[in-house]
Formats: sequence, C-alpha cells, structure tokens
Amino acid sequence: MSIAVMTFRVRQAIGPVVDGPALVDPVPFSARYDLDRETGRISRAGHPLEGQSLAGKIILCPGVQGGVAAGWALLAMKALGHGLRGMVFQRVNPVIVQGAQAAGIPIAGGVDEEIFRHVQTGMTVRVDPVGKEVLILEA
Repeated sequence: MSIAVMTFRVRQAIGPVVDGPALVDPVPFSARYDLDRETGRISRAGHPLEGQSLAGKIILCPGVQGGVAAGWALLAMKALGHGLRGMVFQRVNPVIVQGAQAAGIPIAGGVDEEIFRHVQTGMTVRVDPVGKEVLILEA
C-alpha cells in the first residue's frame, strides 16, 4: 500500500480513484491544440512539454483552454490506447469535465497552486475524487 507524503484538497472531482505518474504542465492545457491524438503526445511547437507522451499519465496544470473539441480529443486518445490516467487543474471548465467523463478519465478541479511547488513530473500521485484530494505518494 502506498503512503501519502502530502495531500492537497480540491473543490470538485469526479471519477474513480487512480494512481499514476505525474506530468506537470506549466501552462493551461488544450486537448485540441496541444495534442497529437494519433500518438498521444504534446505536439504544439514551442510547448514546454513538446514531444512528451500523455499515455497513462496524470496531468497537472493551472487551467484549460479550448472548447467542445477537447472531449473528442480525449475520447480519440483513449480509443487508440494512449489516454490520460487522470487530470488535475486549478481551474476547469464544463467542456473539459464533460470530455473527461465521456472518456472515463478522473478529473479534479480547484486544487491550490501550492501543489505545483511540490509535484514534479514522474512522481506518483493519486487522484481521489470521493475524498476530494490529490496525494503525492511515497516513491
């Protein structure tokens, strides 16, 4: 059983509890413009995570951009076998929440920005929608 090193509360969350490797995105996430749905990688030129795979990761970022196409992008990635494991945001919008739900991806919103000072890409985190928490787990 994994032990939590730090715990962060979230305001809203939905989906099952998941653990996985964190992928910290320092800029707002756009499922439509940042991703190559065919490969599951960040493809936008100049993006801080350009070339990184999202497959099986829990993405943590300050917010989201974009609209209805986000849901289709998340569904397409899942269907091709490289979907996200979970999503954690400071600020969310209803479109990304609906897209995450349609794709079966747990999503949490309203996390304190303090989390970005502690979580690094590759750390194991848990998204617990029922407890409305995001936990950094012991390595």
